[in-house]
Amino acid sequence: MKNKLFSVFLILSMSSFLFSCAYQEVVSSDEDTLYVYNWGEYIDPEVLSMFEEETGIKVIYDEYETNEIMYPRIEAGAVVYDLVCPSDYMISKMRENGLLQEINMDNIPNAKNIGEDYWKNSEEFDPGNRYSVPYVWGTVGILYNKKMVHEKVDSWGILWDEKYKDEILMQDSVRDAFMVAERLLGYSMNTTDEDELQEAKELLMAQKHIVQAYVVDQVRDKMIGNEAALGVIYSGEAIYTQRENPDLEYVIPREGTNVWIDSWVIPKNARHKKNAEKFIDFLCRPDIAYMNFDYITYSTPNVPGRELIEDEEIRNSPIAYPVLSDYELETYIYIGEKADRHLNDLWREVKSY
Repeated sequence: MKNKLFSVFLILSMSSFLFSCAYQEVVSSDEDTLYVYNWGEYIDPEVLSMFEEETGIKVIYDEYETNEIMYPRIEAGAVVYDLVCPSDYMISKMRENGLLQEINMDNIPNAKNIGEDYWKNSEEFDPGNRYSVPYVWGTVGILYNKKMVHEKVDSWGILWDEKYKDEILMQDSVRDAFMVAERLLGYSMNTTDEDELQEAKELLMAQKHIVQAYVVDQVRDKMIGNEAALGVIYSGEAIYTQRENPDLEYVIPREGTNVWIDSWVIPKNARHKKNAEKFIDFLCRPDIAYMNFDYITYSTPNVPGRELIEDEEIRNSPIAYPVLSDYELETYIYIGEKADRHLNDLWREVKSY
């Protein structure tokens, strides 16, 4: 028995040693690699090719649909990414839970191209701007089809109008869905008050029977294809939809909305930190920022990059670059583990209602 156990132990030890050697070989052999985890269709593929050609670094690229899908994958660490692009409140959550490492700004000289206002806004979720570099920003609003909606659209309340039953698209995102209800009720989108959250949940439940679908990227495609009359959408998506369907219009409701920033962060367990910083610096070049804006149509915080937009109407578009002081705007913040868990429980109640 002892000899058998010893043999098993020896085999396991050798297997462990061989696996360790193999792992070390993989790690050492992919020094010129960068593992990126980003939102779907959130970068110009040509930018990735240019980066690979200029640096010799191979980019391994994965996509996700929501912050809530991305977070547990980073937390579990089963797949080790070098660079991720979360939204403001999720960056705060990742930072507080020790999932990020500080960025060496000395390796990102092109960060000087990011406008000062965006760095200031980032301080709300990343004090000292130690863990993130702004990538794109925008607002959340209502996209509507002018041939299907013949009244003035200026309030979130229209999304509860029975005459648009099965013609309404809501975001399949807990923060964005609750934000709509909270702002309509006059509450902060960062509220943790139980009574206010319950009111918002009940309002969403009351709306559910007239909602065609809870979707993310499909809002864009469905609205372009005239498959819905109204949809909650991000401003960058709205710009793209108007290019494809001139009957579509975007508005920021009078009750106010979210102004958000998606930024690049480096996970704590990243194996290629210098490559990640090299990539961030590359993205902060004005010409690259312009290329990404032209491809994904989300507003760039890169000041000289914005100046490269030749079409003055787009460069000064009230959708891409609204005068923020004209609206009631708020940035999402991380509301804490307990409140975050409770909000997700309420969202599950809405979805299963």
